[in-house]
Amino acid sequence: MINLRSHKVSFVLLFGLFCYLPTLIGSQNVFAVDESDSLEVVSDAQADEYLIGPEDVLEIAVWKNQDLSKTVIVLPDGMISLPLIGDVRAAGLTPYQLKMVITEKLKNYQQTAVVSVIVQELNSYKIFVLGEVNSPGTYPLKSRITLLQAIALAGGFTQFASKNKIVVVRGNTGNNDDDKKIKISFKDIVNIKKNSDSNLVLRSGDTIFVP
Repeated sequence: MINLRSHKVSFVLLFGLFCYLPTLIGSQNVFAVDESDSLEVVSDAQADEYLIGPEDVLEIAVWKNQDLSKTVIVLPDGMISLPLIGDVRAAGLTPYQLKMVITEKLKNYQQTAVVSVIVQELNSYKIFVLGEVNSPGTYPLKSRITLLQAIALAGGFTQFASKNKIVVVRGNTGNNDDDKKIKISFKDIVNIKKNSDSNLVLRSGDTIFVP
């Protein structure tokens, strides 16, 4: 006699595996570049690391005060202009840092101002990919991407690439005037058994060099 209960259990298990399989397969596709997904790789801690630049569009909102809330474009000199407080330097700051600057300046007019800063459009975000990739060059972007996504955007490695000697040159980080050079091994990024943060979320102005 056929055991209907066991067959039912087997079917449920197989169906569950089938539903989960695309997730497993997708996690291995390290070179997929989908701009709709690119922001998802940014953690909450990393999100505030974005440095505002010229031509970025910012939404400055002051809670319960429409007169002080404004959508602004960062000028080529890095400044924005806001009601009451006037010109404020935005370029080179993270959204959180700009929020704190505006909050401090507003204390002269509104002691308990609650400010939020949202980057509506990333117009200053661009990276440079050089060396042994198929399409080296400058890449203006509308959303943040990781190192692997940038290499994929540049057409992937050439056959001569030294994949385990990648260098990311990052401009002045605020600690000194020197560029920061980050050495990265491709095998560390794709090794799913290794907990590695080598697949950097790139900042505007980062230069990736593949020797």
